[in-house]
Amino acid sequence: MPTMTAATHSHVMDTYTRLPIALSHGQGCRVWDTTGKSYLDAIGGIAVNTLGHNHPDFVAALREQLGRLVHCSNYYQVPLQEELAQRLATLSGMEQAFFCSTGLEANEAALKLARKYGHDRGIDRPEIVVYEKSFHGRSIATLSATGNPKIQAGFEPLVEGFVRVPPDDIDALRIATAKNPNIVAVLLEPIQGEGGVRPMDDAYLRAVRALCDDQGWLWMVDEIQCGMGRTGKWFAHQWAGVVPDVMTLAKGLGSGVPVGAMVVGKKACGILRPGNHGTTFGGNPLAMRAGVETLRILERDGLLDNVARVGDHLRGGLTAALAEELHSGAVRAIRGRGLLLGIELAYPCGVLWKQCAEQGLLLSVTAETVIRLAPPLVLTCAEADEIVRILVPQVRDFLRASATSAAA
Repeated sequence: MPTMTAATHSHVMDTYTRLPIALSHGQGCRVWDTTGKSYLDAIGGIAVNTLGHNHPDFVAALREQLGRLVHCSNYYQVPLQEELAQRLATLSGMEQAFFCSTGLEANEAALKLARKYGHDRGIDRPEIVVYEKSFHGRSIATLSATGNPKIQAGFEPLVEGFVRVPPDDIDALRIATAKNPNIVAVLLEPIQGEGGVRPMDDAYLRAVRALCDDQGWLWMVDEIQCGMGRTGKWFAHQWAGVVPDVMTLAKGLGSGVPVGAMVVGKKACGILRPGNHGTTFGGNPLAMRAGVETLRILERDGLLDNVARVGDHLRGGLTAALAEELHSGAVRAIRGRGLLLGIELAYPCGVLWKQCAEQGLLLSVTAETVIRLAPPLVLTCAEADEIVRILVPQVRDFLRASATSAAA
């Protein structure tokens, strides 16, 4: 495997498990490392590189913006904020947007908004419903909302004020919240990305929306990984035909430029007032131009239709190629929507991350047993076929070795 040029002692803090690959440049869905080896990018910066790499129109727009204005503080009006907020409101059927730099910041804003909503209603200790296997970030508040004990371990005491329930079980939600006057909101991911690419049922989303309306709670959706066209609609919850009160976005919104957003509907407008929340870099002109151009190119090039078409093609190819393994149970499921797909295996499969990279395919493994695919939305059917050609033999070899090891 190519190795990156590196000092014997790195001064970069060791907070990530990394492959010995240093990427140099990219074009479309392909990237090259510093030795010249090419890779098909089937993870896209973990659902970030919406338009792929080096998109000519996106690059030209950002270069033009760099020559105009990169940053100004939120002391002043930012016309590009107005343009991006208007576009997001139109696409979502919601009202207003707060801009920040990351998904973590967007979720932090949503949690604060929900608490403020409760206090404005006379609730001194507001509580928010969150979910098992969820992921909302790594700040103290967002990791407390996250449903993964491994991420929380070592950082206790956690922030209080969360009630946790299992996904897709409306009776469990009703029971957990019964006679609790402190509940103010429900926060969920329409597709749990880090939790193993697990879509929630559309009927369940509609039931939660109705319950929130009945109880006067805010319904908040975390679309940081599954939003921005990744499932074939602008936002994943739109498959259920419902509109949330609060939606958080990031990742694909800036196609690689850090942009986060909290979008709110009428019920959540006016809760946060001047001085209640803020950001230094969020909403600066360069980030806003990235968001505006991402949306413009997505719409102009019909990329949502491409996601639906190529996503179906990729899923169909994987399902056909792994039919025997699905029948035997060695592959437990192929799930997800559009170009956010998970392949759950019967064994922990972290080793496939490195083995596939050696074969020229970039992906990730999440929830220990789930191969995650989240390529750029410009993926072609030919590139989807290439993913299948590289990935399937690696999966088969891995499953044979794992079964042999388990039987020994």
